[in-house]
Amino acid sequence: MKAIDLFCGVGGLSLGLKLSGIDVIAGMDNWGQALSVYQLNHFHDVLDIDLSDVDTTFNAVANYEIDLIAGGPPCQDFSHAGKRVEGKRANLTLAYAEIVAKILPKWFIMENVDRSQNSDAYSEARIVFCNANYGLTEIVLDASYCGVPQKRKRFFCIGKRNESDGFLLEIIKSKLSKSPMTIRQYLGNDLGLSHYYRHPRNYCRRAVFSIDEPSPTIRGVNRPIPKGYPGHANDEVPVDSVRPLTTLERARLQTFPENYAWNGNKTEMEQFIGNAVPVNLARFVGECVMIYEANEVIGINSNDINLEQRIKQYI
Repeated sequence: MKAIDLFCGVGGLSLGLKLSGIDVIAGMDNWGQALSVYQLNHFHDVLDIDLSDVDTTFNAVANYEIDLIAGGPPCQDFSHAGKRVEGKRANLTLAYAEIVAKILPKWFIMENVDRSQNSDAYSEARIVFCNANYGLTEIVLDASYCGVPQKRKRFFCIGKRNESDGFLLEIIKSKLSKSPMTIRQYLGNDLGLSHYYRHPRNYCRRAVFSIDEPSPTIRGVNRPIPKGYPGHANDEVPVDSVRPLTTLERARLQTFPENYAWNGNKTEMEQFIGNAVPVNLARFVGECVMIYEANEVIGINSNDINLEQRIKQYI
């Protein structure tokens, strides 16, 4: 199965899909600094292109023979309090849908923040998908149940042409782990600590976390411990005994491999990492697609005890 990654950023989605057995043959974005990181790690075509321009993007994508379009159009324009006002970047969700509807690949995967499913932009995009005869599987996934040591909730819309809605739900639910993954389960004692500081959005929330739980969502900023931090009743240890995670440690919690190459200054790298799709979350979704595809092509069952070996044979 061949795919293109739109809004590819630094390549978390691309790498996860590759690990699932999907052949990503091009990445496209309009974020030059992130693309420079992508190019260090992915050895296929990389295009710097304005993805809000549907016609130009269509012409670029049409040069490739693909089965799947993947992408996470930026949707950070919703406010967290009061009325949620959609900004210009929310329109990229509709642009993504229009590109898919013009190319008409067999599959598409769209990832976004969990609240995006209630947005006007997604409502419009959904109509475009349905009019193009895609069956849709729509689900919010908690990454900590998908092989990521992080409690990060993301909305996925997975489409397949001429399929019924909800077609992938059974496979997805069967693959979810029974319990959330902790940092210690994923990294062991690699961090050399048992607790760490993560700056809270406000001081009503705790700031000290244990590696024996999933991390909270990795954001695009990583602030130091302020001198005036008052502490919180739920902090398990005093704040003066912990430190924030480093930039590269935070990349590991996004399940980027230790040898993933980075460039840019610290502020840029934090934004790259916080905006990325966790690699293992992308792999989880990609594997669900591949299981469904294998079941359709060679008739295997999602409960087959030799499923992994048989999918590898198919891939």
